[in-house]
Amino acid sequence: MCKILIVEDDAAFGAMLKNWFDKNGFEALLLSGVEQAKKELHKNDFNLVLSDLRLPDGDGIMLLAWIKERMTALPVIIMTGYAEIQSAVSAIKLGAFDFLEKPVNPSILKQKIEQAIQAKHAPVPILKEKESRYGMVVGKNYVAKKLLEMVQMVAPTRMSVLIFGESGIGKEYVAHQIHELSDRRGAPFIAVDCGGLSRDLAPSELFGHLKGSFTSAIADTKGVFEQANGGTIFLDEVGNLPYEVQMQLLRALQEKKVRPVGAASDISVDVRIIVATNDDLEQAIADGRFREDLYYRLNEFSITVPPLRERKDDIPLFAEHFLREANAELGKIIQGISKETLQILDDYMWNGNLRELRNVIRRAALFTTGTMITPDNLPLLSAPSLKNRIETVKPLRPENERELIETALRRANGNKTEAARILQIDRKTLYNKMHQYGIEL
Repeated sequence: MCKILIVEDDAAFGAMLKNWFDKNGFEALLLSGVEQAKKELHKNDFNLVLSDLRLPDGDGIMLLAWIKERMTALPVIIMTGYAEIQSAVSAIKLGAFDFLEKPVNPSILKQKIEQAIQAKHAPVPILKEKESRYGMVVGKNYVAKKLLEMVQMVAPTRMSVLIFGESGIGKEYVAHQIHELSDRRGAPFIAVDCGGLSRDLAPSELFGHLKGSFTSAIADTKGVFEQANGGTIFLDEVGNLPYEVQMQLLRALQEKKVRPVGAASDISVDVRIIVATNDDLEQAIADGRFREDLYYRLNEFSITVPPLRERKDDIPLFAEHFLREANAELGKIIQGISKETLQILDDYMWNGNLRELRNVIRRAALFTTGTMITPDNLPLLSAPSLKNRIETVKPLRPENERELIETALRRANGNKTEAARILQIDRKTLYNKMHQYGIEL
C-alpha cells in the first residue's frame, strides 16, 4: 500500500485530506509541523510527502530542502494558495515534484500523486549536453548547461512554462525538449503561431467548430486543444494573440474545458501549455494589450533562452550540426568548416540567431564544391563592412508597400519576425499587410 505523509497545520483540512486518502486506498499519516515530519521520516519510509507551504515551525520549503539532502528520490508535493505561486516556483527549483493550489481538487490530487509515484520508479529520459532527441544541439558552455538544468527541472511537472528569447533562438526546440522529458511525451505536441491567428478564426483554430457555425464551416473540426488532448500545446509569440481570445484561453486553462464554436456544451481537455514570446508582456499589460491574469497563469515557470551572441563558444558546435543536416538534405559529403570560416562566424553578430546560422551554413554547403567550407563560401559575412549590419528598407508607403514587404521577406529568408524588424513594423501589422496583398510564402 502507498504510504503518504501529510504535513498540514489546519486540523480540519488535514483531517479531510487523510479521510480522502483512506477512502482511496492510501495509507496516510497526518502531522502538523516540520520537526514532527523530520522525526517521522527518520523512523519510517514513505512513498510521498504532501506538505503545506505555511507551517507553524517553518515552511514546506524548509522541509523540502531537508528531504532533498537526505532522501533525493522521495517525491514532495507542495500545497499553496494562489497568491504564493512564486514560492511554489521556488519549490520546483529546489526539487519538488509539483505543487497544488488550494482548495485542492481531488481528481487533480489523485492524478499528481499517481504521476509522482510512477516517476519515482520509472526511468526519466535525460537530455545529453550536445544532442536532444530532436537532433537539436543544446550546447556545452555554462549558459547552455543552466538552460538544460531548467528544462530538466520543470519538464516532469504540470506547470505552464513561459519561454523568453529573441526570434530565431530555438524557443520551439526548448518547448519540444520539455515535452519529451515529461510524462506526456507519448501524446501529441502541437505548435501554434499566434501571430497568424486572426481575431475571427482564432477561436475555431484553438477550440474547434461545428458544421454550419459560420460560412466556411463545412464540417465539424477539432481545435488544437482537442487534437493535443493528453499532450502539450506550444503557443509561439503569444503576445500576438487577439485580446478577445485571451479570455477564452484563460477559461480553458482554469477549467480544463473548451467549447467549440457553435456548440452548446463543453469538452474536457487535459493539455499542458508552453508559450513563447520575444515581446515585453509586462509592457503589453500596461498598454492594455495583454491580460494580466492570463500572464500569471502562463508564467508559472519562466525560461530565458540566451541569444547566440552570448554563447559564441557554442557556434562551432551548432555550425557542425547544421552542416550534418545540410549534407543529408543536399546529398553533400562536406567534411568540415575551416578555422578561418569559424573565425568569421564567431565575429558576426547573429541578429537572426540560430535560424540565421542554419540558413548561412545551408547556403554555404550548397555553394561548396570541395571538402571544406571556406570564407569564399560566405560572401555575405566575409566583408567587414557587412559583419554587424542591420538591414533596413525605406518606410512603408501605400504606393510601394507590396514591393517592400516582398523584398523584406526575401532578405529575411521568409522569417516574418525578421521581416517585420527590417520594415520597422510589428509582426501583427506584417501579417495583416500580407493578407491584404495576398502575399504567400
